[in-house]
Amino acid sequence: MDNAIWAIWYDLPDEDNADYFNWMHNDYLPSIQQKPGCLWAAHYRAGGKEGDGMKNIRDNLPRVDDKDIGQGSQYLQLVGSAEVATLTGHNTFINDKDTVFHKMLDRRIGSRACLFQVISRVDGPETIKRIPATTPGPVIQMGSFRTKTIADEFDVCSWYTQHRLPAIARLPGCIAARTMLCAAGWAKFSVMYEFTSLEERQKNFEEKHEALGLTDDKWTHKIHNYTIHAPGSPTVAERIWPSVK
Repeated sequence: MDNAIWAIWYDLPDEDNADYFNWMHNDYLPSIQQKPGCLWAAHYRAGGKEGDGMKNIRDNLPRVDDKDIGQGSQYLQLVGSAEVATLTGHNTFINDKDTVFHKMLDRRIGSRACLFQVISRVDGPETIKRIPATTPGPVIQMGSFRTKTIADEFDVCSWYTQHRLPAIARLPGCIAARTMLCAAGWAKFSVMYEFTSLEERQKNFEEKHEALGLTDDKWTHKIHNYTIHAPGSPTVAERIWPSVK
């Protein structure tokens, strides 16, 4: 079971990056996937289709204000393993003798990394679309955040277990969802939802569940007010490697 995730958010310069993607998808990520203990690797491009409601939520979420926190949000690299211990040695994935390796990774702008441990998960109606412990679905929404107070931490845990995850388990178009705690990195909490497509996510998740964050008397609205999100969070993204068949 993929109970641990290494996540890296980053941007790329506004230029032709075809050589970078060729290296990422044909060399770097396949080599990581072959490392002992690594179950899968995936690459996502953010900026998936969102409705006006999601834009309003995103624009009003409190954000971390720290110049030392990487601001990247265009791309998301994910690596899954059975336990965090495998990923704490992620520096062993670095090839110090490969100049191409460093040239390509140096192209990343505003990189931000976290190591996450899964604490709960649910399967959605479309869980048959993915084999357990393999690459997450074609579309994901992944948030990473802290809360303003310790009391808020207890409340957000209750919200996920009593409200959000039970709803996700019944949501059409949803493959699975998992909540995570951060072993290393800025965020304390993270959640990843997996969907079959951007259209299914918007129709069934954004318009029916995330929209509750715009209504003052809803629990979801309260959560949005006291969570402090990382740059770009939540990330709505489509998988670009492995390719979606």
